[in-house]
Amino acid sequence: MELSEHIALNRPLAESICQRLVEEIHELGFTNADIQRYPSYDDADFVLVKDPYAGTDHLTCYWYDGAKRQRIGRLQFNSDGTFYAEYDVVRPHPTKTRRFVEGVTAWGKAEQIKSEAKLLEMPA
Repeated sequence: MELSEHIALNRPLAESICQRLVEEIHELGFTNADIQRYPSYDDADFVLVKDPYAGTDHLTCYWYDGAKRQRIGRLQFNSDGTFYAEYDVVRPHPTKTRRFVEGVTAWGKAEQIKSEAKLLEMPA
């Protein structure tokens, strides 16, 4: 299967994953004005990566900052039907002054998308 076929095949799930990442960011209390870029499937760079165990290609998506210099997120589809996504937020928590939001993650399968924020304790 070619790259374009992988992109099309994974689109419905990828868009649901992106939406879940955005929801996780908003659940933390961030507003659209707080976040410059959100994960969008259409904004990703796509590559096929060979699964060393199954020997098949799987789609990996990368998001970069506006200048395309620094990677700010990744979504990987695995050959067993699972996925893992991470997206950088890198901002102080909007309501918890002692917390810093490193990013948000999502994982699972098509029928079950789980997500959580990656929080760090701020130094005293």
